[in-house]
Amino acid sequence: MVDHTVTTRVADGLEPVSPERAAAEIPDDATLVLSGFGRAGYPKAVPLALAESGRDLSLTVISGGSVGDEVDTALVEADAVARRFPFQATAAARSAINEGRVAFHDRHISRLGDEVAFGHYGTPDVALVEAVAVGDDWLVPTTSIGHTPTYVASAERLVVEVNHAQPLSLQHLHDVYDRGMPPTRPPIPLSNPGERIGSPHIAFDPDKLLAVVETDRPDAPYSFREPTAVDRRIADNLVSFLARELEESPTFEEALNLQFGVGSLGNALMGAFADADFGDRVVSYYGEVIQDGLLDMLDAGRLENASAASLALSAEGQRRLFADLEGYAERVVVRNADVSNNPTLIDRFGVVGVNSALEVDLYGHVNSTHLGGTHVVNGIGGSGDFTRTSTLSVIALGSTAKNGTIPRIVPMVPHVDHTEHDVNVVVTEQGVADLRGCSPRERAARLVDHCAHPDYRADLNAYLDRAAEGSGNVPHDLDTAFDWQRG
Repeated sequence: MVDHTVTTRVADGLEPVSPERAAAEIPDDATLVLSGFGRAGYPKAVPLALAESGRDLSLTVISGGSVGDEVDTALVEADAVARRFPFQATAAARSAINEGRVAFHDRHISRLGDEVAFGHYGTPDVALVEAVAVGDDWLVPTTSIGHTPTYVASAERLVVEVNHAQPLSLQHLHDVYDRGMPPTRPPIPLSNPGERIGSPHIAFDPDKLLAVVETDRPDAPYSFREPTAVDRRIADNLVSFLARELEESPTFEEALNLQFGVGSLGNALMGAFADADFGDRVVSYYGEVIQDGLLDMLDAGRLENASAASLALSAEGQRRLFADLEGYAERVVVRNADVSNNPTLIDRFGVVGVNSALEVDLYGHVNSTHLGGTHVVNGIGGSGDFTRTSTLSVIALGSTAKNGTIPRIVPMVPHVDHTEHDVNVVVTEQGVADLRGCSPRERAARLVDHCAHPDYRADLNAYLDRAAEGSGNVPHDLDTAFDWQRG
């Protein structure tokens, strides 16, 4: 395996082929494991060739996280995808899943790599991976690592797309670490979020290499909406709460390690933290995606370093990063997802995990994924990894949706992604509900008083009054619990 800086895209002796020729080598009913995480670093040319092939395909597609339209729109609209794991973020994929045309299985990110390695989904036929460079027995990933090392090791064959639109200097950000296999898997020797313990390269068995394809197609950039007034109030409430927490908790006396969920709200919260005062503490990011708001924090000197599995950036964020890749490499590390989302490391670093949701019920259960309890939006992603194991787990969301017509603090969520046992704090633009140490009835009172929109507090209290006419540790009026879902 190469152990030096790579300067050549395709090593001597490797002959690239067309995307169409590589696609022709993939079986009609293949299980494909794809690089890509947060719409970054995913293969583009071969999926498009498969979609345009006119073949009767029935593919199982497994990625590390969300990928782009070349996979989750073009392949889906070509009726080429039968099964999809573990996350998606396009209208075409969402519709196909909710209509039952594509079988979808939502999984925790931290576990997915092991599940593939352990054969839970059978042996993958082909790993389809984007790289900035490839050699006889190595490749260098592009804008994400995700579960790519595990996928390359687990698949029977390997197709590498060498993307000339991605800078070779991305190699300076990467830290690929092999965790080994149970039951002799050693502890991960990572002592702080900015440390490097691995290699910029992914090794592979040269006998697996099926094809190399050259492309010149950039990642589809994220589009983050401008922070709204509600976003700013949520950020203000969260920053104020954390300021008090930092004063009172010895856990954060010397260091503060943060994580934010992917998306516009998470990005807005990161941006707001660029102006926060954390005193003399070392502040780091330990999460699964690096978004534009983290670049703001790095550029403002608010972050010592940032560690994640993917660079999920807007077009402007990509420009900023690529313009000074070697400079950012001193403070940015891109890792395997089974390290970035590892529960032991989240616990070791005392992470403050901040994730969003569709709705929270009166007793602290959280629905992150299914509208009305039935229609999937994207998937759980890494929110479960951080909500379950963070030292302080925070759910941040607006108190209403659809211009105030839909409450997001509700009597009972129709789908549970995160239970009451895993959620410490809920923040909305209305305020903060600290649920630690509270009984179910106390949690309900705090959520109504501090997080619910004033327009819905009377109805929520009326619900609690009806529920209290019965008994139980978690009182509910089951006859009307889901009336709110029906409008």
